[in-house]
Amino acid sequence: MQKESEFTQIVKEHEGVIYKITSIYTDTHEDKKDLYQEIVYQLWKAYDSYRGEAKISTWMYRVALNTAITRFKKEKKRGIQIPMDSLVKRKTEPYDEVFEERLQVVYSHIKRLNELEKGLMLLLLEGKKYEEIALITGLSLTNVGTRISRIKQKLKTQIIK
Repeated sequence: MQKESEFTQIVKEHEGVIYKITSIYTDTHEDKKDLYQEIVYQLWKAYDSYRGEAKISTWMYRVALNTAITRFKKEKKRGIQIPMDSLVKRKTEPYDEVFEERLQVVYSHIKRLNELEKGLMLLLLEGKKYEEIALITGLSLTNVGTRISRIKQKLKTQIIK
């Protein structure tokens, strides 16, 4: 019982991590709910293996991103195309129409990136340092820096068009 309540508390405290990943990797409300449920399930399965070597949020990002990417790859193999044109508004911050419009443009371009690039940009937008991004993704620090630089350039080129 202790383990379940501890896990539930951790998920509640860090559920923003899960919501952000479901927003980037899915579009429909049903797909978001399904992916959310799958991420929580995978977190529960992996909970006993969490050793505390990294922050709990770092571990959650890693499990959640791997779950989302794996699910996306399975969907892709089945030939299912996921529409990527809606964006969930952020609930915790005051609404700013101009900001939300700009954010929607940026997110629409991020959603066109490949699975790994989406994850890297999500972590960068979350304010994660390159070291933590490397830890979450399993990439080298140099690789993270190089990829993020290329992604930024790609997005800048697409958005300015």
